[in-house]
Amino acid sequence: MTRTTTKPELSLSVQYPDPRLRETLPRAQLRRWVQAALLAPAQLTVRFVDADEGRALNREYRGKDYATNVLTFPYTESEDEPTSADIVLCTDVLQKEAAEQRKTLPEHAAHLVVHGVLHAQGYDHEDDTEAAEMEQLEVEILARLGFANPYLEA
Repeated sequence: MTRTTTKPELSLSVQYPDPRLRETLPRAQLRRWVQAALLAPAQLTVRFVDADEGRALNREYRGKDYATNVLTFPYTESEDEPTSADIVLCTDVLQKEAAEQRKTLPEHAAHLVVHGVLHAQGYDHEDDTEAAEMEQLEVEILARLGFANPYLEA
């Protein structure tokens, strides 16, 4: 996929069943981050959940019994279709990791949103080559958004 000079069309739903980050991470800010990572038209949902829901989703869909920072559920079956996916961020894990990594909440959230959007578009990090490509894209996108390289130690 190659980036075009015009912004790809985006239909974005943002859900806050865990409302703790509604004011800190408003829809307009999330839209900017999602749009920056889009390579093609997309219909996406970004959902903020608590640790219980995050753990249940990770257990049910990945067989891992713990809450993780971000889960991406892609639904697109063909490259001819717009990207369609749900991106689920766990508020508890997001807050804990940001503190541990000495990052601001928006800084860490932007990284996870970009990471999730890239997953939605077919990027992965199953092997070293894929991981390097995905990380490089994340670093470039986050730099355009004004954020530092998330892979450097604080």
